[in-house]
Amino acid sequence: MEYPLGARRVKRADRRKALVCLAGGAASIASMRFARAAGKSLKIGCTLDSSGVEKANGAGLHAGASAYFEALNKSGGVGGAKVEIELVDDKFNPELAKTNALALVGNPAVIALLHPLGTRQTAAVIEAAPGLAVVGPLTGTVGLRSKSGPNVFWVRANYAQEIDKLVATAAVLGITRIGMVHPNDPFGLPLLAAFKAATTRHQLTPAVIATTPNTISPEVEPAAREIARNAPQVVIMALAGTAPSFVKALRSAGAASSIYGLSIGASAANLASLASFSRGMGFSIVVPSPFSTKFEVVRRYQVDMAASGRTEFSLPSLEGYINAKVLAEGLRRAGAAPSRDSVMKALAGLDAFDAGGVRVSYAGGRREGGAFVDVAAVGADGRLLV
Repeated sequence: MEYPLGARRVKRADRRKALVCLAGGAASIASMRFARAAGKSLKIGCTLDSSGVEKANGAGLHAGASAYFEALNKSGGVGGAKVEIELVDDKFNPELAKTNALALVGNPAVIALLHPLGTRQTAAVIEAAPGLAVVGPLTGTVGLRSKSGPNVFWVRANYAQEIDKLVATAAVLGITRIGMVHPNDPFGLPLLAAFKAATTRHQLTPAVIATTPNTISPEVEPAAREIARNAPQVVIMALAGTAPSFVKALRSAGAASSIYGLSIGASAANLASLASFSRGMGFSIVVPSPFSTKFEVVRRYQVDMAASGRTEFSLPSLEGYINAKVLAEGLRRAGAAPSRDSVMKALAGLDAFDAGGVRVSYAGGRREGGAFVDVAAVGADGRLLV
């Protein structure tokens, strides 16, 4: 159909107006969606020890995660939505951890769980929350990882990887006489297997292997005396809460062996209990030193901690910060309205995610995402030095 020239111009003008209106409408809708998101929050559940024997580690994890999310929220959150942590205290009690986890699962606003603390506590949380992503449990127990489901996303390396790093470090230093102490229980026996595998790999013959009755037994003197009699150059101490007692017993027995401990032995409570006994000891660490600013994640962590009014840097708080960063990446990739299911799917797709010098990957069905292990020594001021 032909239109008069003036009529054609009118039609074109109308079309331009319509397109402008459509564009403006789309922008308005996007703006409305952002505004709605800005009024919402993404709740992350967390049950850990805030008042029991591991409260120092619990406080550190929470401080680091909080510092990360506070900085994230100031920069717009995730799609305009703020991320909030719903924290509950389990007093390092596995049954209470399970009760807390069930309550968090029962709250539909909670879309993921963050770093349960402790092996039995983590097992309880995993059992209670099969439908939520559980990110960054603070335990390196190998057996638990093999039993956990596809919803558990491990960030830290496992204890076998830590043992291997400690043995490799001793081998590089020319150590030929290396010993080990471990609890004779389900926690310690896999560590013994890892130690034997590592010494075989590095062509070392163990000088002595001593045991304590179990993970919590205070009866450490017989093991200390056995280590002292055999005088290894280095003893790998695969102990947790009983580590301070063992170190003091070993020194009382006259042993001059260097001591390498697992990350679990380098807890704030243990180092405080060891005091001067800890000087010169080595520990495996599963995150960089919180003072090692060559790592981008450490530089960012220090800035965000300071901005949140937290001036004490520590391994647990850096681990909490990195765990939060990994979870936040899953939230970002989970779509405009993250759900429990979409967060799990997004995390499962993370491939070689660089958290700032620490890489995490879950692609291909992997769930042990991190493999970072280093060795740090305790300096004269009690600080871990890498």
